[in-house]
Amino acid sequence: MSIEGKAKEAAGYVKEELNEHGDTPEARKKAQEGRDLRNEGRVEDGKAPKTTPVGSGAE
Repeated sequence: MSIEGKAKEAAGYVKEELNEHGDTPEARKKAQEGRDLRNEGRVEDGKAPKTTPVGSGAE
C-alpha cells in the first residue's frame, strides 16, 4: 500500500462525503470527483474500486 494511494483515497472520501447529499448539480459533480479520486487511490493500492452510486450509503 502506498502513502499516495492512501492519501488519495482519504481525500476522495472526504470530498465525496461532504457533497453527496447536496441537491445542486455542482454538489453532485464534486461528490463524483471525490469518488473518482477515492477510486484512483484504491486502484493504486490494489483494491477494487467503489461501484455503488454516490450517496447510496453503501459501504
